[in-house]
Amino acid sequence: MTNTTEDRAEEKRGTSGAVQSVDRAVSVLEILARLGEAGVTEIADELGVHKSTAFRLLGVLENRGLVGQERDRGKYYLGAGVLRLAGAAAIRLDISQEGAPVCRALADETGETANIAVLDGDAAVNIMQARGAAAVTAFNWLGRRTALHATASGKVLLAHLSGERRERLVTRKLPRFTEHTITTSAELRQQLETAAERGFAYSCEELEIGLNAVAAPVRGHDGAVLGAIGVSGPAYRMAQSRLPDLAEYAVKTAEELSRRMGFPG
Repeated sequence: MTNTTEDRAEEKRGTSGAVQSVDRAVSVLEILARLGEAGVTEIADELGVHKSTAFRLLGVLENRGLVGQERDRGKYYLGAGVLRLAGAAAIRLDISQEGAPVCRALADETGETANIAVLDGDAAVNIMQARGAAAVTAFNWLGRRTALHATASGKVLLAHLSGERRERLVTRKLPRFTEHTITTSAELRQQLETAAERGFAYSCEELEIGLNAVAAPVRGHDGAVLGAIGVSGPAYRMAQSRLPDLAEYAVKTAEELSRRMGFPG
């Protein structure tokens, strides 16, 4: 079946309408952030739309926990969902700020590339990087999303997830990147248990041939794991026999960053 001109026009109108709705929803949040609270009529006036449109937008936002309503007064205010999103963003910003000096120190101590990674959906994303004197400078890991099951940081993050969420990620299809990549749930579970027990995880040529890494968990004030910090480098320098020594550096650095993040330790 081919799309007619009318079909394409309808699709374009639908896309345009969806974008407009998103823009208005964001505007509602900005209005409530500025005013503190507001009724449907006030919000509709601010947006320049009919009350029914404002009511529909508020209903969607309320269902997602982004706004709340005082039932006796009919006023709307920013909901706990906004705090949750803001908190997640703040954690990422805080760990980047506090992690910069310790990441640099880890790179200097080991001579390799040091990275801080946080969980981003079903992957690990590197939010901080520092290179040591011996580090290969050709590749920048900053901002790169990497597979949880094939990286040291990813294994650390997986190992400390809640049981249900961890199991969902462990039992899904595990892509193979090299001949060393873990592709079975049973083997991955075993490595995650070991990582949780000893406080660090390895990755030996599992994401890329010739690349090894070790990482340890970074905790927040409540003990929850916020991210992972570790070092990576070429396998000929970071041989498996050297990984236990590098793990000690990673654990020590992770403990320092955890203290900076409020963990009493």
